[in-house]
Amino acid sequence: MLQAARELLAVRSPLDAELMVSDMVGAWWGRRVKGGDVEQVLGEGLVDYAAKAGTPASLTLLICLAYLGTARQGAKAEGAALAMMESGVARPGWADRVGAVKPTGCYVSRDAYGDQDTVVCTFAYRGSPHEEQAAQDRHALVLVVDYNMRGMARDAWVSSEVDKLLEQARAEADANPMLIFEEIEPQQARALLESAMKATLGAQDLGPRQRGGKRAPKTPPPVSDSYSAYHAFARARLKALPPGRKRPAPLHSEAPYSRERRAMLAAEFLASDEAEHLSDRSAASRCADHIIDYGCDQDFSRPLRVSPTKCETFLLDWLPRKVMLSPAEQEAMPHVLAAWARFAARKTGLPDEGLKATLDGVWEATAKFPEAYRDPTSFGLDRSLLERLLPDGDLSALARRVFAFPLLQGERGGVLLDTLNPADPADRRTLLELDHGGAVDEQHLAWHEEIATRLWDGDPPELWEAAQRLLDLGHDRDEVLHVLIEIVERIGGDPEELAAALDDIAEIPDEI
Repeated sequence: MLQAARELLAVRSPLDAELMVSDMVGAWWGRRVKGGDVEQVLGEGLVDYAAKAGTPASLTLLICLAYLGTARQGAKAEGAALAMMESGVARPGWADRVGAVKPTGCYVSRDAYGDQDTVVCTFAYRGSPHEEQAAQDRHALVLVVDYNMRGMARDAWVSSEVDKLLEQARAEADANPMLIFEEIEPQQARALLESAMKATLGAQDLGPRQRGGKRAPKTPPPVSDSYSAYHAFARARLKALPPGRKRPAPLHSEAPYSRERRAMLAAEFLASDEAEHLSDRSAASRCADHIIDYGCDQDFSRPLRVSPTKCETFLLDWLPRKVMLSPAEQEAMPHVLAAWARFAARKTGLPDEGLKATLDGVWEATAKFPEAYRDPTSFGLDRSLLERLLPDGDLSALARRVFAFPLLQGERGGVLLDTLNPADPADRRTLLELDHGGAVDEQHLAWHEEIATRLWDGDPPELWEAAQRLLDLGHDRDEVLHVLIEIVERIGGDPEELAAALDDIAEIPDEI
């Protein structure tokens, strides 16, 4: 990286330098390293290394990192750069203007579905020496916020053709009823984009996950190829926008839905003309509840928002991972979803072309639904057993709960296991006692109960992920449980420290 930084000495503008360094540090964005946080290990490590080099190239790199780095990187880089300048190391003429920008306008282009926002923030450098230079320095930061991915920023780029970019966006909105283009306040843009970039950092493996067997490993957030290169630049530019506003609500969003309001919406749908043809009213009612819950809990309180992408994600990703459907509900769900799309489009005023595209998307997904949704009973699991393990219907919890409570059928020690409910604390303790043969130290049993409860609740998610890593390596269940107990007992109640310790477990230590 320090060798690559020599190219910074040849650039003519701070914008080019900032983009080059943002691209450089994007090499490790979203990655994981052993031994600590990647920004500390690699980012701060680069700052320390550049500080020791003491060359003009390393000074230029430090000047850019003081602006583009994390808070810790920036502070260290600034201190190192000042020390090098005091010792007489030369720097480029544009170095004083790095990050010295002012916002000149913020805009958002929205699709009528409410699937995504494309936010455009324009900037110019302060103190440009003359008008021509000021025009050359003007640039636009563009970020795409995807609401089908929990409102995360999934794409970013920079354009120096600001006027052309804005003119094209306005022309597309004028010609397409499915697009809305408008100017927004800089404070709104900052709140929206900071929230979206935070959601991106927290997004791991948003694609389909396995329900059992081999674990679905964590992956970098599902972003465009260019996002990592512009991440540091975007993070720094947002700080040039004034703070002070709440994030603007996504299109079609409403106040949070209470259980009563959800029930009223379901009743209104079932009484509508769009639902008149649904024959199995009981199954249709339960399917409508799932559709509404998905819209309220996963889509920013927008149960009435429909789009081809949202319907496909609901039918082929969320349902197969999260909800245990009865055979009647499996049969009814695609038809209920199509009826819901018609009902919701009428309520929200979605243009006819949007409704047609949504229905086409539903029917395309319907052909794939039987393969995507694999009923757990098809794997030989008894439905009554499933109902005991999944009283909340959360299919994603099945594997970890089976691991926590493997004895749920038959007889053990004169006790009929089928009569015990693992969701009940008293029965849960009995199941764990039977799992240990009936004779076990009370304190040791209490720790097993702690781990079983955490696995049941998925708290924290890293607990089950660590267990799966160890199982994949061939360790048996008892060994895995005891290493989990050791970690939880040693760390105590700090959730962040516990998650980090569990993430670091790649093998069972010899002393366990």
